[in-house]
Amino acid sequence: MAKIVSDTSTLYSISEGAKNNISINPLNVTINNKTYLEFEEISPKEFLGIINEGHLPTSSQPSIGRVLESYEQYKDEEIINIAMADGLSGTYQSGVMAKTQLERDNIHVINSTTLCGPHRYMVDKAAKWAEEGLNAEQIIEKLQPMINNNMSFLIPQDFDYLKRGGRINKTAASLGGLLKLNIVLIQSEDGKSLSKFALTRTYKKALAAICDKFKEFGVNEKYQLSISHVTTDKQVKETVDYLAKEFPNTEIVVWDLSPAFITQGGPGCLAIQAVLKVED
Repeated sequence: MAKIVSDTSTLYSISEGAKNNISINPLNVTINNKTYLEFEEISPKEFLGIINEGHLPTSSQPSIGRVLESYEQYKDEEIINIAMADGLSGTYQSGVMAKTQLERDNIHVINSTTLCGPHRYMVDKAAKWAEEGLNAEQIIEKLQPMINNNMSFLIPQDFDYLKRGGRINKTAASLGGLLKLNIVLIQSEDGKSLSKFALTRTYKKALAAICDKFKEFGVNEKYQLSISHVTTDKQVKETVDYLAKEFPNTEIVVWDLSPAFITQGGPGCLAIQAVLKVED
């Protein structure tokens, strides 16, 4: 049976992934001079507490050693490592380097081109297909429509995090902060970067701009919409209600963001994403 490997971009902890037969390699976060495996050694709530004390975090991909260890556990099986978007993290490159070191043809490293909600959907489907007995080639072929048809937006609240991470230029960050505008970022078509999509006076107008783009992209009941966040219940409800009105027959799921993504988007950030659903 093919073995699915991934990382905490899926918003899975090691134990949660294992329940679905997925091997998870955690990303690392460093704050207040300490480095943690996210979800394993620090929770999002604990992480936010340290940020609120005035400490600034950084994040990094899983170590090569950890990825090698996950591969070595399944020496006699086909491995499919579905990594978060190449360019937004070095996770994909770590997976490729580990494969190169082992010189094994039964390891397949896949660039999901996405993260968070759509990434989780992909690995869930891949794990299901693996349990049904599909081989690596068949699973990778079935993943391709999802890889080719996903779209992601990020709405930050604290622009300094994006500015430090190079996700947005200093001028845009300063403008957004001073004018209290809603800055909406969109993931590039190649999945490698985030760029400014819209500047709006109100959150509702930000949602309208996102929904218009989703419709232009072709989002309908054949897609899954996901909201990944570290914001208020009120804002999440407003977002769910708005999306449900615009896409009444489309599945909507909600997830809590991980420490690594809080590091990039900052406290209060919210991601809205779409991915094409694939029939079993």
